[in-house]
Amino acid sequence: MNADLSRSHPAGRGDDPLLPLAERELPAGRHQFHKERLMAQIRQDLRADGAGDRSTAAAPAAVVARRPFLRRAVLVPAAAFVLAGALAAGFLVHVEGGGADGPGSTIATGPAMTTAIGAANAQGTPQLLDRISLAAASTSASAGAAGGTRVRPDQFVYVGSRTATTYVKTVGEKSTLVSEELHMRHQWNSPDGLKGWLIEPGNTGPGGITLEGKNEKGETPTPYLNAPSYDYLAGLPTDPGVLLHKIYEETRGMGRTPDQEAFTTIGDLLRASLPPAELTAALYKAAARIPGVVTVDDAVDAAGRHGIAVARLDETSGQREEWIFDRGTLAYLGERTVQVQGVSGEEGLIKPGTVVSTTAVMTRAVVDRIKEIPASAG
Repeated sequence: MNADLSRSHPAGRGDDPLLPLAERELPAGRHQFHKERLMAQIRQDLRADGAGDRSTAAAPAAVVARRPFLRRAVLVPAAAFVLAGALAAGFLVHVEGGGADGPGSTIATGPAMTTAIGAANAQGTPQLLDRISLAAASTSASAGAAGGTRVRPDQFVYVGSRTATTYVKTVGEKSTLVSEELHMRHQWNSPDGLKGWLIEPGNTGPGGITLEGKNEKGETPTPYLNAPSYDYLAGLPTDPGVLLHKIYEETRGMGRTPDQEAFTTIGDLLRASLPPAELTAALYKAAARIPGVVTVDDAVDAAGRHGIAVARLDETSGQREEWIFDRGTLAYLGERTVQVQGVSGEEGLIKPGTVVSTTAVMTRAVVDRIKEIPASAG
């Protein structure tokens, strides 16, 4: 898959994303898309460091939509980093009346999503993950995992998901907590990760945007753990211990704690990509070795499907990341992040029971063309 802007570069890389960069031609709408995503992450990083959000002071007082709690659900190409130098200078306004790629690029918001907080128990979690791993290993390509089927170079991996995010929205001097309307997100990526397309209300216009491009040096981006392609995933080790060691090593220095970052990284791969079945099984077994992983008795995904969850609490933020599975088949349904302890966000607006983000994976398939919606998606 392509790079995620919330992860500016893999651990150990010394590239400075804020170095002056030459302007490059990008399709209409790409600039606004990358501006919003990069600045959202900058604001999140400021909060994580206790710096607060001072960056909006220079923005017009009319409407400022702050999105410090965006999940890593939006995968964009490494070409996005060509914009980083320019973006750091500002562009903090998310225009409610329409984005740069025309009408239809915004999304309705409403009251913040809330939920009952499910009870968590560490007992039996390794055994549950072992059962989930066995179920994943036997899953066929038609059920949503790539299985033993190799994706041809001329094909595309399609992931269709239902999703929404909660964020602090400021109008004038008043800040309120709002959630996006639940909406569909459609993404296509070539097996090598060099071509792709995204259609999502609020981030793109009705026709979507390309996810194709080069990095800030004009080079073809190289897939890595936090910006994988299908081909890259197919080459990862399937021994759980070796795989987990690689995840810890390549995410060193990222996130709030190594254990939480490892859990989040695995969650990203399970939610936003289509790993081969053997790798999926290994990811679950690797997750069982991460300290602090628990079972949640009941959780609901963005499609309203209830299930059992495997989760981990980020003790810094008080938010719990939950991977949701069907109780009967143990098939992966989706993921959500819930505030379960303390408060978070500007002015402490995110309180326990708030659903910070939610995603339901509706369809994963291999298709022959970009923008092709598989018949299984209904």
